[in-house]
Amino acid sequence: MTKLRRTSQAVRRYPLPVLAFFGLVTGAILVLFFGSPDLAKWVWYATLITGGLPVITKTVIGISKRKFAADIIASLAIVTAILTDEAFAGIIIVLMQTSGEAIDDYGFRKASSSLEELISRAPRVARRKSSNITEEVKIEDVKKGDVLSVRPGDLVPVDGEIAEGLAELDESSVTGEPLPVTRNPGEEILSGTVNVGSAFEMIATRISSESQYSKIVEMVRSAQSQKSTIQRMADRYAIWFTPLTVIISVSSYLITRSVDTLLAVLVVATPCPLILATPLAVISGVNRAAKEGIIVKSGLAMEQIGKSQVVIFDKTGTLTYGTPNFTGIIAFDGDEDEILKVAASLEQLSSHPVAVTIAKEGVRRFGEFLPVEEFEESAGRGVRGRIRGKDVVIGSQKFIESIIQDPINSIRYPFIKESKLGSSLISFIAIDGVLRGELLFTDRLRPGVPRFIQELKNLGIKKTVMLTGDSYVNAEVIAREAGVDEFEANLLPGEKVDSVRNLTKEYGSSIMVGDGINDAPALATATIGVAMGARGTGISSEAADVVLLVDDVTKLGNEMAISQGMLRIAKQSIFFGMGGSLVMMLIASFGYIVPAEGAIFQEILDVAVILNALRVRFVKGLFYSTNL
Repeated sequence: MTKLRRTSQAVRRYPLPVLAFFGLVTGAILVLFFGSPDLAKWVWYATLITGGLPVITKTVIGISKRKFAADIIASLAIVTAILTDEAFAGIIIVLMQTSGEAIDDYGFRKASSSLEELISRAPRVARRKSSNITEEVKIEDVKKGDVLSVRPGDLVPVDGEIAEGLAELDESSVTGEPLPVTRNPGEEILSGTVNVGSAFEMIATRISSESQYSKIVEMVRSAQSQKSTIQRMADRYAIWFTPLTVIISVSSYLITRSVDTLLAVLVVATPCPLILATPLAVISGVNRAAKEGIIVKSGLAMEQIGKSQVVIFDKTGTLTYGTPNFTGIIAFDGDEDEILKVAASLEQLSSHPVAVTIAKEGVRRFGEFLPVEEFEESAGRGVRGRIRGKDVVIGSQKFIESIIQDPINSIRYPFIKESKLGSSLISFIAIDGVLRGELLFTDRLRPGVPRFIQELKNLGIKKTVMLTGDSYVNAEVIAREAGVDEFEANLLPGEKVDSVRNLTKEYGSSIMVGDGINDAPALATATIGVAMGARGTGISSEAADVVLLVDDVTKLGNEMAISQGMLRIAKQSIFFGMGGSLVMMLIASFGYIVPAEGAIFQEILDVAVILNALRVRFVKGLFYSTNL
């Protein structure tokens, strides 16, 4: 039953090649088994008219829209077959043209399976709580602020934050993280992730259309609906290939005075590989990238990212984690371990990234915390509380100065200068109104970055550049560790744009990789903007041409390798298809190929080139992925 249904769907979806095939077979049966060549001829002729007219009409409409495509040759061949009463050869041309389009459409559907999979598993319902009553509602009816219940095995319906209970989530479909993660109350969670633990409650912070999963689906859909430069390149080849075909076919007729020779040349010249295989290669590349957790928004980006010669990186959050990493403590008065234990005990009550880092270091070193009383937090500035009867304050320089009423710079303590350690952040700790020490933090380079930067050279990148608004000292440390060729520091967003513009002008095209709102202008300025989008960086993802769903900048190497593989295979399809057609045209022009044979030869060439284009789906990235 399933096979019958699939067959029925195929017939409805591709009626012209089915008609041409059965018309061809019916006529052959009439000739071979019933000895009725005249009746067979009428069957073939009717099939040729019925199947050929839609092809010719489609071509004429394209020409009226100034679309000079390679299917003009196929239409000329069909018209010639009708006028010369070569119904059998004409049907093979129709079968060749329409079945080639059908194969391409089927391949497109197979290549587009990632989008279908995304859409099929998209959240559709949510369980909303109201007055202790839980009801199932459509995902479109969820509003910001709604309290939702997520049961074991459920998809998280919309973006939100944990309201009650711990959430154990499988985020692999969204972020690429292979292991389940635990989220605490107040932490953000993304739509499309799967609850693999106990039930929990969440508060919706975005409606469905604004949530992460919907954005991913929309970006993939947008990528597949756009036509790329390489596809237009195929049509540009048709501008000279079509006149060349006409010249060869007319010349062959003048030499041989045979209409069959003219038709044979037109048949073998039908360049289906030129107009069918290249878009299939592009869309296969887009979907191959999607399997690596890379969303490419257009075919143009799919092409250009493999041709660029300079890659520009933001520092914080791109080459580095973008989160503070505890590097040390400087005690001005007292024991360093004792001061750190006091600091960790106070900071463990705060959710600020710096506080979390200090608390983790405290757990690692001491395994326990001191009791804290009268805890207070000033958002973004610092914390205050009492430990062992003493007033403890931790925070920024301005926050500490507001407490101890004495400018820090006027206090004579052996401060560690930024120029010595390259610390990107310093917190101060005061106990009972006396400054006691500095807590030092810096950003950490992402693992694999130095190797990735070196591998870019093997992909044809001539220069790597890091742009950052951070200080020169901090930038120098990261640039040296990463191995980039050049770096610029202390840049405002507008200055980043100027640098990207200059590098693009120097190298012809550029790739800019960033993650923050301040990177959005530079991403839009570069030839190809690449956003680190695993955490939903909003504006930067919208401004970018490519979004890395996993917070791993080395994925860019995979995308570049896939793009270059796509370009190589697409060009193979173009040149092999055109070369094969030209060789057969020359042979046919001397009368060595009859129209029917030429149509069969061309059909074989079409299938071979289309299958070659589908190889893009198996191109390997620079770094082997566990998501394949």
